[in-house]
Amino acid sequence: MRRLFRPCGYRILTSESGAGGLELLAKEDVDLVISDMRMPEMDGAQFLEQVRTGWPRIIRILLTGYADITSTVNAINKGEIYRYVSKPWDDHDIVLMVRDALQSQRLRSENARLLALTQNQNEELKALNSSLEARVQERTAELEQVNGFLNLANDTLKQSFLVSIKVFSTLLELREGSAGGHARRVADLSRKLAIQLELDAKAQQDIFIAGLLHDIGKIGFSDAMFAKPVPKLTSEELSRYRKHSIAGASALLPLADLKSAADLIRAHHERFDGQGFPDALQGLGIPLGARILAVANDYDGLQIGTLSEKRFTADDARMLLVKSRGKRYCPTVVDALVELLGRPRDEAGQEKEVPVDQLKIGMVLARDLLARDGALLLATDYVLDATLVREIQAYAKRESLPLVLHVRNHSKQR
Repeated sequence: MRRLFRPCGYRILTSESGAGGLELLAKEDVDLVISDMRMPEMDGAQFLEQVRTGWPRIIRILLTGYADITSTVNAINKGEIYRYVSKPWDDHDIVLMVRDALQSQRLRSENARLLALTQNQNEELKALNSSLEARVQERTAELEQVNGFLNLANDTLKQSFLVSIKVFSTLLELREGSAGGHARRVADLSRKLAIQLELDAKAQQDIFIAGLLHDIGKIGFSDAMFAKPVPKLTSEELSRYRKHSIAGASALLPLADLKSAADLIRAHHERFDGQGFPDALQGLGIPLGARILAVANDYDGLQIGTLSEKRFTADDARMLLVKSRGKRYCPTVVDALVELLGRPRDEAGQEKEVPVDQLKIGMVLARDLLARDGALLLATDYVLDATLVREIQAYAKRESLPLVLHVRNHSKQR
């Protein structure tokens, strides 16, 4: 048999007994065992049974010359042999049998290797997936933290921005003398009119800022011009006066965030009938914010004496605006002013103090909400929604402020 298989390229190991065969298997890496049934000390059935127990992957073939089928069946059952060959055997048949057995074993080994590799790769993929999820969560947490810092920085910038605007407005009011406070009153009334007309928050903010800065173009006026009402201005002074809205808008053009407010400042002296300045805009061609600003500006100007030699009462000033409705002023804005001024103070409910942690959706600010440094956070008459309530509470917690807000209930007319 050794001579038979040598040309096949196999490494052949032999032993003359079952015990010797077991010792050989303990030392060598063997793929296939061929055992005779009849051997000293132990027969082939016993030997192959021990081979199966110690080296289950080895292919086992039994050579038998016994006519007793019982012995062969016993070897098959206990040794789980691959094949049995009756002696005498056919050389060609046994060579093919061994070749097929080894090929089958190689396929099983390769399948086992691929299965193990696949399982290992699956475990690595699971580990990688878990790692990726952890990294994504970690990165998300980092981004949320960075976003929080950016929001905080943005809030700080907004507060600084509003403080700067108030400084500009205050500088102008220092020169206005008896008209001091005019810009703040115009800004407050303009914002209330914007809320009355249900403009969005961005438009309200632009109108408020424009109200604070609407006379910034007068910063170069002489003290004598500031002291005169418009009808008393000389022709030269009047010409300069009619350019102050352009000067104010131009002064703000370098600030991109004030572009909308600058447009309103330029147009706040336009008239609904087209007889205003500087661009003779007419009707709805005038930005709504500028139409609002015109009404608020003249309502206060009539009372402080900047538009005429006579100072009018609030009621008289309102009547003059109503008479010019559709001519000098936008009818819609005048109607909103009349409704706003004619509303009883307690129409929307009595003002009350509410701690920040007890704010509710639908409450209306009865007073401006100011930051620690005096910057305006939210204006009077602002209706609180779920987002604003959360932001105010988060601001109070972040700044460690025991905020108490003045609020009233939401008006049904609003």
